[in-house]
Amino acid sequence: PGLVVNKDRSEDLRSHTEIQNGKATHLKSACAFYNDLAERASHNSHIVDIFACALDQVGLYEMRSCVDRTGGQVVLGDSFTQSVFKESLRRVFTRHPEDASPGNAGHLEMGFAGSLEIITSRDFKIAGAVGACCSLKQKNGPYVSDTDIGQGGTNAWSLGGLNPNSTLAVYFEISASTNQQSAANNSSKSGQHHMGGGGHDNFSGQVSGVSSGKRRYAQFITQYTHASGTVRLRSTTVCGPWASPGDGPETTAALSRSFDQEAAAVLMARIAVHRVDSEDVADVLRWIDRSLIRLCAKFADYVKDEPSSFRLPHEFGLYPQFMFHLRRSQFLQLFNSSPDEAAYYKMILVRENAMNSLVMIQPTLLSYSFNAPPSPVLLDASSVRSDTILLLDTFFYVIVFHGETIAAWRDQGYQDREEHAYFKQLLMQPLTDATAIMDNRFPLPRYIVCDQHKSEARFLICKLNPSVTHNSTDIHAGQVIPTDDVSLNVFMEHLMKLSVES
Repeated sequence: PGLVVNKDRSEDLRSHTEIQNGKATHLKSACAFYNDLAERASHNSHIVDIFACALDQVGLYEMRSCVDRTGGQVVLGDSFTQSVFKESLRRVFTRHPEDASPGNAGHLEMGFAGSLEIITSRDFKIAGAVGACCSLKQKNGPYVSDTDIGQGGTNAWSLGGLNPNSTLAVYFEISASTNQQSAANNSSKSGQHHMGGGGHDNFSGQVSGVSSGKRRYAQFITQYTHASGTVRLRSTTVCGPWASPGDGPETTAALSRSFDQEAAAVLMARIAVHRVDSEDVADVLRWIDRSLIRLCAKFADYVKDEPSSFRLPHEFGLYPQFMFHLRRSQFLQLFNSSPDEAAYYKMILVRENAMNSLVMIQPTLLSYSFNAPPSPVLLDASSVRSDTILLLDTFFYVIVFHGETIAAWRDQGYQDREEHAYFKQLLMQPLTDATAIMDNRFPLPRYIVCDQHKSEARFLICKLNPSVTHNSTDIHAGQVIPTDDVSLNVFMEHLMKLSVES
């Protein structure tokens, strides 16, 4: 049971293509076995952790449910001798400092047998949750929607193991517009529009039947066993007013002010990752595009059929580029990753907090040079300069990238000369900052130091917006990226065009 490949080496481990075409021989039976095992483990409050280190795949794709449904930890590496494994394992057993609060001091930073129950007011219902959880199949009261997102059909979940960074994405459906929302969901499955062509669906998120100003309530009841053995229960009640986009510009402005684009990007990413497991990637990308177009068509300021007049409120200013990078990320683009690696990336995304998840979606890039102090720069090909050092944090990788000139000076030993002490400091600063990033990260990211035009530079280049390609007229504007992918500029031009269409 649980076999993922024959031991006699007569076949290779399944690939993405074989999975998509239904030709992965052992996949169905293996997934059924591990799903059943995960249900039993969750029911008995057991936690399954997986630390897998091998150059080949180990079957994490099939075993994913064992970790996701029990709140376990997962680390995927190349060798058990690497720091990725050894340091990550050590950090699992991190303890609260001795000067922490009396109930926590000296105890492990983890909880056990966690559970979450949600109770809502009558005007909206729970569609489901995406994250490290398992449905308790509890459907008490009128709180549960008929539309499932992730682990749906319930208002209570088993969380299993917990740590200070554990998060769960919960999705709701507005009761008063259930029919409208269902129609929107159905249309999104059959539509053909995408960035770069076609039209767009009408905005379907209006709250009909709910009067503006009426307040909604939701109560989150979390319970777990602390490492000290005590059972802890936390009840959090939140409330807020309803607002209908059809009530006029003042209400639309109020909705804009309440929009959290970082949280929205992470929530969209989790739904997309969940849908990729059961739908074609191209369909999920089209759904992301249509959702973005509808959002911009509703909340942007523009004159109909005039893309040049398009303006987004600052509350939405970064959201389109989050979606652009999500579309290009390893969560939706399966090229150059095995099924095990793709499953690993998704498992980490759906359990991390919003800040770490954003780093996975749109990595952070810092630039170090003689001309300015360390500062954030655009995740763009134009940011690569021969006389700068870049520090890229993708969450899974931390990369120190030396420009061509900097690398040449370093190889000639300028940093060892007393008159070039500042150059030595410039070389050391990104290394120090990289260490600081990795000190507070689980799992420990892979650390890469590379030079421009060398092989490992590909880890940084593949994350950049391809604003300069082999087809560009000004190839000296930054690092040339040989790709046919559209740039953020082209993406935004299509977005503006489709959003303002009559």
